[in-house]
Amino acid sequence: MKKFLNIVASIAILTAFTTIGCSTNNLSYKDKPITLSIWHVYGSQTKSPMNDIIEEFNQSVGKEKGIVVEVTSISDSTSIDEALVSAEKSDTLPDMFTAYPRIVDEIDKNLLLNWNDYFSEKEINEYVDEFLLEGYFGDELLMLPIAKSTELFFLNKTIYDRFSADTDFSDFNTIFDLCNDYYDYSNGKAMLQINDYYHYFYTQIHSLGGNFIENNKINADSKEFETVFMPIAKAAIYGGVSTDDGYASDKWKTAELISSIGSTAGIMYMRDYVTYENGEDEDIKTAIYPYPTFEGAQPTVIQRGTGIFGVRSDDEKKNEAIALFVKWITSKEQNLELVTEMGYLPVKKAAFDELFDNIDTVKIPKHKLVYETVLQMYDDYTFLALPLYEDSADIQYNFEESFKSVLKDAHTNYTNRVNSGADKEKTMDELLDTSLESLKSLLQ
Repeated sequence: MKKFLNIVASIAILTAFTTIGCSTNNLSYKDKPITLSIWHVYGSQTKSPMNDIIEEFNQSVGKEKGIVVEVTSISDSTSIDEALVSAEKSDTLPDMFTAYPRIVDEIDKNLLLNWNDYFSEKEINEYVDEFLLEGYFGDELLMLPIAKSTELFFLNKTIYDRFSADTDFSDFNTIFDLCNDYYDYSNGKAMLQINDYYHYFYTQIHSLGGNFIENNKINADSKEFETVFMPIAKAAIYGGVSTDDGYASDKWKTAELISSIGSTAGIMYMRDYVTYENGEDEDIKTAIYPYPTFEGAQPTVIQRGTGIFGVRSDDEKKNEAIALFVKWITSKEQNLELVTEMGYLPVKKAAFDELFDNIDTVKIPKHKLVYETVLQMYDDYTFLALPLYEDSADIQYNFEESFKSVLKDAHTNYTNRVNSGADKEKTMDELLDTSLESLKSLLQ
């Protein structure tokens, strides 16, 4: 397989299996059909490529084997986490769910299937090695990759071209300066929103040789933290970078902002037109660029995506049926169909190679752009999985909220003071310092 990922991780894949995964090829439940429930995060209740691929299973292998998979919840990952914790307490967990590995800290891991018991070593080795790393908890493989993504820079090129001819989006400092220029040009609109500021700090501090997480907490005292904080804080205080809640794709639809940094899968929600306040629509061209970095730093980006978990049943036949479905949905043909509909990356080595050797076969033009851009990052970027540590989910949430809150207040303060005649540079310098100290205080 072509070299794609260089993930820094403190764990290695364990290839010594305590049991040989069972074969699911000859299983059949037609005499007593089995229904499996699943909660997932891919799409919406009415429009979801995941739902489509599940229906394909039900009409083919499921019908042949006597297995029906029912989607009983679709939500975002945070909501699913909360629902799973509640469901565990009431003994109403679904048979399968997609989630980030952090969920293992929230529910009893003894309730989860160890995929090593149902997949042979040969089957496990078909997955991209680095994608498996997040799924291991000790020697148990509790989460299997189903679709992975990374992050890119998305631009509404139609509106941007009216503002500037500058197309250098490789350096964060250049981008943040452009954001402030756009704020002036557009009479007070932000140009950019980063969907996950935690990811920005984690990757860019790493790219500079520092550590964002130390001793199970955020290290906000390093010189690398300040280096990464200052330029984005300046743009947020000025107004060029949005610190609003919600996803950038919502504001993309109305041209409230014209660029975003987020998951490749976000392409599903980025329309080819915008709707203005007067109700008029305008077709737009979307441009996609590699994840930016800082000059002189090692280009670094997140490798992200939920995995699939199985909930252990006292009925071993149900466990085997769960494994059969997961094997089917991650097989090369089905996985390629699923991920290319959503802008994700396939999880099997053979499927991964096939996609990037044949990008021209991707049917959706915008999705093709996504894969072409990822290919540009193929060899030069370090791809990092999110660190998993005690209370990591809560710490990430607190960081996002604290960062946005501090800078939102600073933007209001800056605007009010400058409008009242205060010196712009002195006010900005003061608010940069006080914002950094305020953020540090909230992170303690």
